[in-house]
This record gives sequence, structure tokens and C-alpha cells, in this order.
Amino acid sequence: MTQSNGENPQRNRRGLHQIRSMIQARSLLARKRVQSITKEDVKAFFMRNAFVLFTVTAVILGIVLGFALRPYNLSYREVRYFSFPGELLMRMLQMLVMPLLVSSLITGMAALDGRASGRMGLRAVIYYTTTTVIAVFIGIVLVLIIHPGKGLKDEFSKPVQIQEINPSDAFLDLIRNMFPPNLVEACTKQFKTQYAKREVYVTITVNDTLVSVNGSQEIIQEELIPVPGLVNGFNALGMVVFSVCFGLIIGSMKEQGQPLKDFFDCLNEAIMRLVAIIMWYAPIGILFLIAGKIVEMDDITAMGGQLGMYTVTVICGLLIHALIVLPTLYFVVTKKNPFVFIGGILQALVTALGTSSSSATLPITFKCLEENNKVDKRVTRFVLPVGATINMDGTALYEALAAIFIAQVNDYDLNFGQILTIRYVIYSS
Repeated sequence: MTQSNGENPQRNRRGLHQIRSMIQARSLLARKRVQSITKEDVKAFFMRNAFVLFTVTAVILGIVLGFALRPYNLSYREVRYFSFPGELLMRMLQMLVMPLLVSSLITGMAALDGRASGRMGLRAVIYYTTTTVIAVFIGIVLVLIIHPGKGLKDEFSKPVQIQEINPSDAFLDLIRNMFPPNLVEACTKQFKTQYAKREVYVTITVNDTLVSVNGSQEIIQEELIPVPGLVNGFNALGMVVFSVCFGLIIGSMKEQGQPLKDFFDCLNEAIMRLVAIIMWYAPIGILFLIAGKIVEMDDITAMGGQLGMYTVTVICGLLIHALIVLPTLYFVVTKKNPFVFIGGILQALVTALGTSSSSATLPITFKCLEENNKVDKRVTRFVLPVGATINMDGTALYEALAAIFIAQVNDYDLNFGQILTIRYVIYSS
């Protein structure tokens, strides 16, 4: 026993000495690496990450400039003039969305065989469904835990007209938009069911006996009826379905379809070169977009007082989904560091922050994934356009949270079945 007790302190000292030696060796190696950095290395780093650095700097400058201009109380016209460079960026990106979406999907599908595209499509749909359900669940859990609508009823006393939407109509509209009757019209319009009021005569019966009201056995009631309609907006889902089918047909035609495949390959390459040019202008546009949004806010303090807890709840949900859920799924599937991958698409993330549009950010997302993260073009050209169209995790989280928040504001307690109904309606729409 005495010998073993004497050996334990000696082993501990050896272990501490080994740990100290390892730390010293690593610190020495790190010092040598820092000392070996040359001006050319620094220059090469800035050249590789120029887009990201410029964009992040533009976001910071835009926030500072926006708050600096708020005391001047610019008129609406002056704000519009000031935001004009940002408006140009949005218009340029939106200009490229349709040709980029169509050409990338057609070339991607034409390069894949039927089995490969089927497997990829199935995996993509499973992933999109899973992440959207998780996002809705996170939003519901957070709004029930934080309870942001408590005590805010007086601040939301203004009546709000909410259009009633039938979930089955929303689901049918989704299917209708998948098959647009006119591809040219699909570039500017999408189908959406509207509702009109109609007066109907209803007979009143009690125990199979007609009852008279004011001398009449019929009363007039108003009911909402669905009316087919079109709204402004790019029908991305319809173009996705057409492009996927068209690309698969071209791929199955082998040599006969090669000229069409070459045409769309060339079109896709030309669009990507246009994207490369626009990316140099993106930081300027993002700067004025963010500054303009801050300048045109009516009253930040009042807005923060009314919706502060709601905003915090939404941001917490988005952070949990973006920094915990999605990186965890990436690590489980690929066994790789997710934050290295996120670093490669940082330019696209910052652009999405400035433009508030996943479709407008699509061209930059293509470039980041293919050049920075070395993702196969056959994968990006199929997964990205479909994801930008149907994978709306942030929107699903926000809408589920907002529905319960409004119920809390009006002191309306929801049971478990009603919460599940909200989850179904949000997901189906």
C-alpha cells in the first residue's frame, strides 16, 4: 500500500509534466505559424474573403448610417432616393432569379439519371419536411414558455381585419401553382383563392318543424365562397416543376437532346458570370438597404415597447434553429464541422439579411456553395431552387409563433388540439 501511494503522486507529476509539455509545444507551433505569416499570405486571405469582408462591413456601416440619419427626419421621398442603390440591387438579383432557376434545374436534371434524381429528390423532401416541422415546433414551444403576449392587450386595441383562409383551399392552391396553364404568365402571376360574400336564404327548422321569423320562414345569411384569382408574384413552384420534368426528358433523350442540354448549360454559365459581377456591387446595395430600413422606421422605442418580447421570442427561435438544430443535423449526417460549411456561405447569409429574400439571394448562394464549399453542381442546381421555393423554416416558425401570440394578447387559451391545428395549417399553407 505504501509503495502504491508513493507511485500515485509521481504519476500525477508525470501526467502534469506531459500536459505542460504538450501545451508548450502547441503554443510554440502557433507562434511559429504567426511569425511565418507574410504580407502575401495576408493579401491572399483578404482576396479570398473580399466579398464576405466587404459585405459584413457594409452591414455595420448601414446600421451606423441609418441611426445617424434618423434625427434629420427625412421625408418619404428623401428616404426613397436614399434607398435607391439598395433598390437597384434587389431588382438586379430578382432579374436573374427566373433564368437562373430554370437553367440550373434543367441542366441539373439533364445531367442526372432517373434513379439518382429520384433518390436526391426524396432525400431533399424528407429534409425540408423535417426541418420545417422542427421549426414550427420550436416556435410553438418558445411562445408557450416565454408567453410574450401577456399583458399587451391594451397596446393592441386597434381592430385588425384578418381574412379567413381555408386550409384545404391553401393546399389546393399549392397544387394548382405546380401546374401553371401559361408559363409566361407564371413569371409574373400565381394562383390564389380569394373569398367573396354571398347572400343565401336559409330555412329555420326546430325538430323538423318550420319556424317563422318576422313572418317569414326564410332568413338571409352571408357566406364566404371561394373565387379563383391571381396575385402578383413569381410562381416559382410552377417553374420548378416544369424545369424538373423538362430536364429529365432532355436527359432521357441522350444524343438527341444534347443540343438543348448544351444551350441551357451555356445559359447557366452566362447567368453565373453575371452574378459574379453583381456580387461586387452587393455590399453597396446592402449598405443602403439596411440604412434605408432603419431611417424609415416610425418610432423604434414605441415599437420596442409594444413588440419587444415578441421580437426576442422570434429571434431566439431562429437562433436555436440556425445555430443548434441545422448544424446538429449536418454533423449527424456528414460527420463534419458544420461551422466550416457555414463560413463558406457567410456571403449568402449576410446578403439574405440585407435583402430579406431567399429567392433574391439564390444567385449568390449558388456561387458560395459551388466555389467555397465545393458542392457538386448537379446537387446545387436541383436542391437550391426547390429549397428556395418550398423550404421556409423561418417563415413557418414565425407564423406559428405569431398565431399563438395573437391568442395570448386577446386572453384566449388554446388547448392541445387547437395548437396542433395551428401547426397543421401553418405547414399546409
